[in-house]
Amino acid sequence: MTEQTLKNIALLIDADNTTPKGIDPVLTVMAELGQVNIKRAYGNFAKNNLANWDKITHRYGIRPQQQFDLTAGKNATDMAMTIDAIDLLYQGKVDGFGIMSSDSDFTPLVTRLRQDGLVVYGFGSTSKTPAAFKSACTRFIDIDALIKGASDEPETSKARAAPGKGQIDDELVELLGTAWKAAKRDDKGFAPMGEVGKIAGNRSSFDVRNYGYKRLSDLFEAIDQFQVDRRDNNGIYVKRLR
Repeated sequence: MTEQTLKNIALLIDADNTTPKGIDPVLTVMAELGQVNIKRAYGNFAKNNLANWDKITHRYGIRPQQQFDLTAGKNATDMAMTIDAIDLLYQGKVDGFGIMSSDSDFTPLVTRLRQDGLVVYGFGSTSKTPAAFKSACTRFIDIDALIKGASDEPETSKARAAPGKGQIDDELVELLGTAWKAAKRDDKGFAPMGEVGKIAGNRSSFDVRNYGYKRLSDLFEAIDQFQVDRRDNNGIYVKRLR
């Protein structure tokens, strides 16, 4: 099943390890997959640090799943989320998942869901989320970047490029360069940008929003090692220069 044909999506939220400020931009991203009909947030909402979730759950139609801390040092939230996700998997009514958490404990769950062919988007803080969880997801998107992007005023593509350049590193350039090599190129060395982006996404949890951009073309134009070619047929092509 491709991402474009998904219909029924579940968003499961680890309220202990994420922020309610990210709900609106996360739901906007999840709309790429389909209708988010199942929205559940898990945590001990009797705690003061989760008090801000009260208004958020009502505003966005999120069902709070109360999990009391029965034993010190044990997190009942992780277990409840995992059980519900597996239940939804075996009911066969969900086409894809969104997991909001920076907790590596969900890595086996994401791996299991993807083994059944489901698309799983992960949302967490890049600085706090272990690489294993990021890599397990179909896409992992930095929730802090989403929040910042949602609050920014509309700008030109050149103005948007400035903050992103600081986040571009050799690993990203190598990922995109390898994807460009794997794509079908014309006699001038240009490959369709969409194909390059798809190959990069298949090889990792790559997503342009993690680098402060809304479009793949903006990201490529900010990287000196690539040349972007916009053609009359509305196609956008890219070539690695060095």
